[in-house]
Amino acid sequence: MASRPRSRRLRRTLLTALVIASVAVPTAGAARPAAVPAPAPPVLGPLAPVTDGTLDARYAATRDAVLAAERTAADYGDRRRAAALHAMAGRGRHFLAFDGRDGGRSVEVVGDLARADRIVVLVPGSDTALGSERFRNGAVALQHRLGERGAVLAWLGYPTPATASAAALTPGRAEDAAPGLRDFMAELRSARPAARLTLLCHSYGSVVCAKAAPGLPVAGIVLYGSPGTGAGSVADLRTTATVWAGRGRSDWIAHVPHLRLPLPSGELGFGTDPLTPEFGARVFDAGDGGHSDYLVPGSVPLANLARIAEGREPADA
Repeated sequence: MASRPRSRRLRRTLLTALVIASVAVPTAGAARPAAVPAPAPPVLGPLAPVTDGTLDARYAATRDAVLAAERTAADYGDRRRAAALHAMAGRGRHFLAFDGRDGGRSVEVVGDLARADRIVVLVPGSDTALGSERFRNGAVALQHRLGERGAVLAWLGYPTPATASAAALTPGRAEDAAPGLRDFMAELRSARPAARLTLLCHSYGSVVCAKAAPGLPVAGIVLYGSPGTGAGSVADLRTTATVWAGRGRSDWIAHVPHLRLPLPSGELGFGTDPLTPEFGARVFDAGDGGHSDYLVPGSVPLANLARIAEGREPADA
């Protein structure tokens, strides 16, 4: 019986922290310096048709845009940003889209998009910045697991919130990001109509995917390390895709209260835990790791995410 009062106290403590963050963090965030400037990228045509020639031309155009942003960052005096962009422009890296302005957006391709019949789109969560090595490494690890028939697209299509911020506790960023993700997935489906498309949505990215879910032309939507989606159930997502959910046994996000509270300017929290029976997702084993361990080479969650993307059943715990 003693554990129940402790659980209630923890819940109240976390709720208090959420409310404090929702009030205090916007004030602190206003003092942050402006994003490093970057030139406007070239206007790109439709993705279809996907051939070696059209992809090479697109990759060349986006590489030029990355290099232009690198020069601007260097002139601005931000050496760290310039170094990250220099790495992005490196040999063997390919981008379907790039925009260095306002913090930066990009879609990196890992694998052979023209020939892959299994295509995964990774949607990241909080604290994922342009040039993130962890985000790219996860995409590379997953593509290696999928093999030559698989391609992974690392979609950084929105300004991800900082973990310790009010933006990470409210759906505003996700609501703003969802139309761009819907448009991208529609373009991808048009370009590769026969390929199996799967969305893998990490942490706050699962909120983005939930907002974009209605009518998406994908076979699967996978929510992992999710704080909730803002939806009460899979039915609320209005999708024909199979919805999966998984969480590592050491993931701190399990302790976040699954609440939705109205605020004067919106709401706080994301409601139902996607792993619960009432949500209705298919639950897969995500191993013993923590919040950043889902795409670690050789891990249980990486193997199961790859199996789901291939249309196979994940392995049992």
